[in-house]
Amino acid sequence: MGGIRVRTGIQVKGISKKIGDQQILEDVDITCLCKSITGIIGRNGSGKTVLLKCICGLLKPDKGNIYILEKSGNEEALRLGSIGALIEIPSFLSNYSGLKNLELLYGIHNRVNRKYLKEIMLSVGLDPEKRKAVKKYSIGMKQRLGIAQAIMEKQEIVILDEPMNGLDIEGVQQIKQLLIQLKNEGRTILLVSHNHEDIEELCDAVYEMSMGKSNRKNKMFVLSGSFYRNYILDCKK
Repeated sequence: MGGIRVRTGIQVKGISKKIGDQQILEDVDITCLCKSITGIIGRNGSGKTVLLKCICGLLKPDKGNIYILEKSGNEEALRLGSIGALIEIPSFLSNYSGLKNLELLYGIHNRVNRKYLKEIMLSVGLDPEKRKAVKKYSIGMKQRLGIAQAIMEKQEIVILDEPMNGLDIEGVQQIKQLLIQLKNEGRTILLVSHNHEDIEELCDAVYEMSMGKSNRKNKMFVLSGSFYRNYILDCKK
């Protein structure tokens, strides 16, 4: 009797990326199952953000393959339609309010739903009625707005790079609850954080990227319950 097959949201197979003369990633393998939260931890410079950019199509790997929802990730239209992402510091039109920024982004495809966008802002802890310009936002408020932008299109896959940065304790708890809610709604989430506790609390599987000394091999670990595998990455500073 066969087991239940679980659909794959993101699959990275043997990708490598070199920027200038620096080898950032080599032979990286990651699998993110649908309707789950997968975490990546690691120090700054370990290649986490470069990996996310490759997955989203912002960077092209030198070799290897990326599959989104079990289809070739090289299809730009597929990525744009399937992935919502917050990578690095979010960028918005600084003279407009948070709601106005979301309206402009949401309206790119000729859509208008002000009530829905207000609900999205409330879900990340922002008051949509305040007309404060984004340039007057704190780091935490900008981070919340970036999360709102990443989830508002209702894409099946959400990729978040350090979403807890700049948030106070209450804000961290609110975003954790939001991520669990998104998972329960059927979203597939790839979460990057330097905070081990956040990752361990939220994630169904965890990868660790660790930058060693120059020319040393790094290890990426994946833990899922009692399951443990060890991947070797060749990464250089």
